Formats: sequence, C-alpha cells, structure tokens
Amino acid sequence: MKTDLKSILALEVPLVVVLGERTIALRDVISWVPGSIFEIPKSAEEDLDIRINDRAIGLGSAVKIGENFGIRVNYIGNPKQRILAMGEQPPQDDFVDESGMSADEIAMALLEGQL
Repeated sequence: MKTDLKSILALEVPLVVVLGERTIALRDVISWVPGSIFEIPKSAEEDLDIRINDRAIGLGSAVKIGENFGIRVNYIGNPKQRILAMGEQPPQDDFVDESGMSADEIAMALLEGQL
C-alpha cells in the first residue's frame, strides 16, 4: 500500500496560473499581429488563480525569481479540494455555433476564406 501511495504522489499534473480572462470577438483575434496588445480586465494587484487540471485550488501573486516568474501562494484550498482537482474531468461537449458548425469546421472555413 505504501508503494502505491508513493507512486500516486509522484504523478505529475498540469499546473496553470491564470493572469486573467476575457471574451473577445473572433474577428479581433484573427487581426492580431506580433506586437498587438489587448487589455485584461484585472488589476495588477489582484491575486492570480492557481489551477490544477483546470480546477481552481488556490490564489497567488506573481513574483520574480532571477530572470523567471514565480507564484507566491496566498491561499490554497484544503487537501480534499486539491485531491478532487486531480481527478478525472467530466467530458465537455464540443463547441457548435448557431449554424451547426463545430469549432474545427469554423477554423477550416476561416483558413479557406469561406467566412
């Protein structure tokens, strides 16, 4: 049993720190070029979301570590929340717009100049 727990604790999981989120029109994304700037509606002083498997488990603030960024953990959920975040994600439905086109079909139509 101890060996199983050691193996489980050695597993690697995706860690994501979210700077901010916003909704943006696809036409704006398509017009981006290197050097484009867009605003994120979040104050620089606000905590950043810390996520495991795309599930929030805590909050932190950005810090500089040498030439790299790091995160100082300001709040972390209880162990049960963190363990649940590492579990299997429920399947998500594929995006389909009002016309019935999937995200892949929309992307292909855009690339082929059909939209």
